[in-house]
Amino acid sequence: SITKERTEIILQGTSSLDPKDPTAVWEEFEFKCKPGDLRRRPCLISPYHYRLDWLMWFAAFQTYEQNEWIIHLAGKLLAQDEGTLSLLATNPFAGRDPP
Repeated sequence: SITKERTEIILQGTSSLDPKDPTAVWEEFEFKCKPGDLRRRPCLISPYHYRLDWLMWFAAFQTYEQNEWIIHLAGKLLAQDEGTLSLLATNPFAGRDPP
């Protein structure tokens, strides 16, 4: 079945020393084919899907306890792991200190 609404998981990071500061700027890690920036052209790779983008879609239907890999993914993004970053479309912290 197809739903009328789609829940999305968005991963963001900040360079702010205090992430709870209301002036902290949060920047989004964009995926290659997961919906995101509305100005970006949709990705078409039929009949295949990028595995991580596909997993993110299904993870949005459950809790993080049911998808522990998301915690590991976030840790790899915080560590600026090159292998993990290669799975994403953009790294807003490229050339800067990690979030």
